[in-house]
Amino acid sequence: MSKTKELARHKRDRTWMWIQLLPVMLVLTVLFGGALVLGVAQSLGFAPWFGVNTFPDFSYFGALWGDSFFWRSLGLTLYYAIAATLISLVMGVLLALALVRSFPSKSLYKYLYKLPLMIPYTVGIALAVIMLGNGGMLSRLMAFAGFIDDPSQFPQILKTHMGWGIIAVYVWKQTPFVALTIYAVLLGVGRETEEAAAILGANKRQVFFQVTLPQILPGIISSTLIIFAFNIGAFEAPFILGGGFPDTLPVVAWRYFNDADYTLQLQGMATVVSIALVAGVILYSYLAFYRRYERRIGRH
Repeated sequence: MSKTKELARHKRDRTWMWIQLLPVMLVLTVLFGGALVLGVAQSLGFAPWFGVNTFPDFSYFGALWGDSFFWRSLGLTLYYAIAATLISLVMGVLLALALVRSFPSKSLYKYLYKLPLMIPYTVGIALAVIMLGNGGMLSRLMAFAGFIDDPSQFPQILKTHMGWGIIAVYVWKQTPFVALTIYAVLLGVGRETEEAAAILGANKRQVFFQVTLPQILPGIISSTLIIFAFNIGAFEAPFILGGGFPDTLPVVAWRYFNDADYTLQLQGMATVVSIALVAGVILYSYLAFYRRYERRIGRH
């Protein structure tokens, strides 16, 4: 009888939880779901407010995917997104591992490393221009120290397709986010397992790869998904710090939307949908691979 009452109470709690979540879910469904449906429809030729209604029309995707510039832009977009994500991930994990250990001024440093999280990306872009440009602070310091004769001789970091400035802004902003996520996981699991492995004779490399890494892997996966999804769709940094044609896909979409020929907005929407498709496939594959790994090690 008590078990029946417990099940009934659990069912009531779940029902009440869904009732509480219903208003938020309704707003999210209408706003984001509606925008998604409208965006896909517009990319397929549904735009009666522009005098265009050829739905379903795949010619916009055909014209986009059939042009070599799209694939060059896609490669550039993926390069920036993947490079920044990997560097942020490695640096964030190293920072989190350092934070769980004791060192002088740790309490102060725990606040300092979070500062980039509170600064907008546009401010980070402005700092990159001030610091890394050919007439910026770093080039002037190099000239003052005698490493170069003139600030104009400083290597070109910004406005190139290598994207060092773009990647630097992403890494500067996202490394603290990854560190914060992993640090929270490390605090939750504690260090008892690591200490036990060390006592049993495992070296530092074995402790990390066989004990620590499997414990923090869920935090790594979640933070990677978030920052990669942002990087592949980011607009400001590639637009301001990028090297121009070929641009990243978000910048290409913006140029379509900003064109005097307003019917090109349908081509821009096809570009946006293409970004979403590519990001969705990559993130789904990444998550599916992780799920298979979890099942293989017996963790569900």
